[in-house]
Amino acid sequence: MAKIKPQRIKSISEFHRLRGLPKPAHPLISVVTADDFTGRSDLIAMNFVFDFYFIALKRIKGVKYKYGQLEYDFEDDGVLFFMSTNQVLQLEITENEKSEEQSGWMLLIHPDFIWNTPLAKSIKQYAFFDYSVNEALLLSEKEEKTVNGIIENIREEYHSNIDKFSKQIICTHIENLLSYSERFYNRQFIIREKANHHILERLEKLLTDYFNSEDLAIRGLPSVQYVSKELNLSPSYLGSLLRTVTGQSTQQHIHDKLIEKASEKLSTTNLSVREIAYELGFEHSQSFSKLFKTKTKMSPLEFRQTFN
Repeated sequence: MAKIKPQRIKSISEFHRLRGLPKPAHPLISVVTADDFTGRSDLIAMNFVFDFYFIALKRIKGVKYKYGQLEYDFEDDGVLFFMSTNQVLQLEITENEKSEEQSGWMLLIHPDFIWNTPLAKSIKQYAFFDYSVNEALLLSEKEEKTVNGIIENIREEYHSNIDKFSKQIICTHIENLLSYSERFYNRQFIIREKANHHILERLEKLLTDYFNSEDLAIRGLPSVQYVSKELNLSPSYLGSLLRTVTGQSTQQHIHDKLIEKASEKLSTTNLSVREIAYELGFEHSQSFSKLFKTKTKMSPLEFRQTFN
């Protein structure tokens, strides 16, 4: 796909116009199904940045999506993905969009719709909105039926007569959709044991190599952001995966490797605690000693004495 300057879409109405869709029934929330596209767009390649949340379950032959670092053709069953505001979505149309093989939907949610609601804060806590550098959610047939039912409820509600209860009801449906999606992602982490094991192996090697590097004192301790970037994963995704598979956060894994290396130096060298702290990337030995005692219930000197 030729590089195209991202086009910022500020409103749901603007998105509808661009894609040749009817005016949205509600200006701040919209469910668009594959059947709503009445014909081929004259845009063969598109590069979007949305000012609204975008959740999609799409299966359209001849349309390829690139979200973050991965490309999806959406011909597989039950591929669901999430975009937050200010993220880039690229798509390329290789065949006629209008096809008997197309199905799926898009849910567009403008931040103004959920403003001043509990959802406005909680939606930012769902890590899968950061999965642009990794993977979409693969749904089973049963899971797809569940989310399709929620989407239909949302669409029916905002097409009905809007009253003082409508917003709360729709927000509740959205929260249910996100909660189910979080459950399904958790299931995906668990059943993809082989792929997750490979990530754990890469993490172990990355941390081992880092703490064995000769310039560790200069580089300092590895950050969660550094580790995630080296593994080509978003920090949120890696953290969710590790907590599900190992019960520990990325930071805890970093600290465990640090304590392992520190224990080795304390038991096999005559270096002072200050020297070991410096070699491990700490500016202050007090910070190292405090972390070591928190993790081992012993100070570095107490640990060393157990070997004497």
